[in-house]
Amino acid sequence: MSGKYDAYLVCENGHGVNDSYHSNPEFNQPFCTTCGAKTIKNCPNCGSEIEGDYKSNVVFISGDITPVPDICKNCGKDFPWKSKKIKITKTINKSDRDDILLLETIFDKFHLVVKQIRQRYNDRETLDVKDEYDTQDLLHSLLRIYFDDIRPEEWNPSYAGSSTRSDFLLKKENIVIEIKKTRSNLKSKQIGEQLIIDIAKYKTHPNCKLLYCFVL
Repeated sequence: MSGKYDAYLVCENGHGVNDSYHSNPEFNQPFCTTCGAKTIKNCPNCGSEIEGDYKSNVVFISGDITPVPDICKNCGKDFPWKSKKIKITKTINKSDRDDILLLETIFDKFHLVVKQIRQRYNDRETLDVKDEYDTQDLLHSLLRIYFDDIRPEEWNPSYAGSSTRSDFLLKKENIVIEIKKTRSNLKSKQIGEQLIIDIAKYKTHPNCKLLYCFVL
């Protein structure tokens, strides 16, 4: 059996965009759809192509995604995202962990998780993220991995004659997470206007030292 490796299009944060750069160019993107970082297909050190999917004259039907390599096989140097992965691992294991890094990792990987849970064996039932409630349920489950005291639907103090509820309050960390999901009658402009009002309200929240606005 003979064959060769295709090139891998990867973002600078290590998200795999297209493991078949030459064979399936329709999936190539200049920027990552998960985190917005620039994509590359060549090693920044030696210029050789990042090793992607293996192409041979034998067809395998598996649906598996080629893992993103951490080291260039041509020059032996680390790719830019390897140090970030090591930092995340160390952060998870240490007592004075970086909660912001953990949250941003969850947010960065959210789209990949949504995509993965849709691909279940034998078309079994799963959670399909269609609206804000689906987004809340899935994000709440992922937050449980690292955070213990998660308080959903925490009421915010009254502002300009009205009051609203944040989606999640991480009580111990004093972090509030506000979730917005676009839909046909809620475009980017309307979401931006809502967030401007919400930010003003959160300034009076006694447990909000940091606000994250997660827009899907």
